[in-house]
Amino acid sequence: MPEHAPEQQPLVVVPDADGAAALASAGVRTAVVAPEDVVPEQARSARALVVGPAESPAEVEAALAQVAQLPDLQLLVSLGQGSEQWGDLREGVGIATARGAHGGSTAEWVLTAVLAQLRLVPELLDAQREHRWEGRQARTLLRSRVLVLGAGDLGENVRARLLPFGASVTVAARTARDGVVSMEVARELLGTTDVLVVVLPLTDDTRHVVDAELLAALPDGALVVNAGRGPLVDTSALLAELQGGRLQAALDVTDPEPLPADHPLWDAPGLLLTPHVAGNTEGSGERAWSQAAEQVAAFARGQRPPNQVR
Repeated sequence: MPEHAPEQQPLVVVPDADGAAALASAGVRTAVVAPEDVVPEQARSARALVVGPAESPAEVEAALAQVAQLPDLQLLVSLGQGSEQWGDLREGVGIATARGAHGGSTAEWVLTAVLAQLRLVPELLDAQREHRWEGRQARTLLRSRVLVLGAGDLGENVRARLLPFGASVTVAARTARDGVVSMEVARELLGTTDVLVVVLPLTDDTRHVVDAELLAALPDGALVVNAGRGPLVDTSALLAELQGGRLQAALDVTDPEPLPADHPLWDAPGLLLTPHVAGNTEGSGERAWSQAAEQVAAFARGQRPPNQVR
């Protein structure tokens, strides 16, 4: 397909100069408009808009305010992996994500958290701070049975990082396929699961998928890891299991989020808690913009962006 002349290239609104540089070879024109700014008149003919991960209500609201100022908008590209926050996006506007940019680094956090909990790292750090030379037998990933709920980019990255440690890894999704079991089969495996990793997308069907009933089906001592979205797990149900000492957990996301300073999760026994930082690593911005550029370039060629989800 021949390239458009510069004046015919679609206009794309980006949030900063880094975005303009990233899209320099994508076959588009760019206009830099900060997320909180009003779109200037000369940029209102834009056909695509690139926004940040928009993981807070304020960020989503700011993005939707810009969408409302772009009557010709056809595509919204997010620098994050999720798309559930765009439920209020007007019809006729496609959504593409930066899927593939953060899966590897987030899966690395999952591996770190699992190893830290199984090998008693928080407990040993407490002993170090108190100058106590003592320890007890830890668990290991070797021959552990891991069930991963979510078979997208993140789920596959989690599988790839756990297998070399000798774990048995089963990945589940709503629809079974080669190498992936159904959620119905996954529920049958809960009773023999040592580590449950939750990396599903958040939808009406997956909200509180990890509820009191599912948690009760896990064996004593099982480890629950959530690196997807906070509302995938029923916080009250998980808190009850932690306070009862029956389960352990590692959470990078919570519900609510940010977690209020007085929330009981902060002091829950057996919990490793991090503030939504699993994908926040060196190079994450460059990886996200690389994915965004791929989506925008496909759009400019009149093709469906590879990460388009709507």
